[in-house]
Amino acid sequence: RILCSHFSCFAKYFVKMECIIGIKGKDFVLIASDTVAARSIVAMKHDADKTFQMNDNLLMAVTGESGDAVQFAEYIAKNIQLYKMRNGYELSPSAAANFTRRNMEDSLRSRSPYYVNLLMGGFDEEQGPQLYYLDYLASMVSVPFGVHGYGSFFCLSIMDRYYKEDMNKEEVLELLHRCIDEIQKRFIVNLGTFKVKMVNKDGVNNLEDLKPTKS
Repeated sequence: RILCSHFSCFAKYFVKMECIIGIKGKDFVLIASDTVAARSIVAMKHDADKTFQMNDNLLMAVTGESGDAVQFAEYIAKNIQLYKMRNGYELSPSAAANFTRRNMEDSLRSRSPYYVNLLMGGFDEEQGPQLYYLDYLASMVSVPFGVHGYGSFFCLSIMDRYYKEDMNKEEVLELLHRCIDEIQKRFIVNLGTFKVKMVNKDGVNNLEDLKPTKS
């Protein structure tokens, strides 16, 4: 039991090595995630996609235990699609975030809780772009920007300094590049390339991967 407890603590420590970043712009949400899939001290691949498309205008980035992250993301995605089939319309980003939080809350009180942290970004015709920050303790808040993982130690101060409302795509990408460069410079773990996706009224779009600027 003690060994399992120690392994669980180590696993949770390692999960924080991952990094996902979300930034809300004028009429879109940009979400970036590192591409390293690793276990213990071994990096198994460098092209992992940690984002999941929930519907046409909703995207979720997930970090956590690899099994929990995939299983929970797919469970939420399928239930959101089921809701659309039953009711004839899609959940808004706000409704989807609250639905996700409720499921995390229920699992937290079970014998097999999910250990996942996530960012959910979407676009709604009435409320515009929305970004939600959720953690493994089922807390949720609407934010202009958010970061999960140890990368947040380096990114949040940059966001506080340079973020402003109604930023355009070029400004948000520049801010995101500042964060990635700082992670590469300060963080002991090399996260390398970040996958970047944008959500707006036209749906989910894949943007060019971002790599740290070579010094």
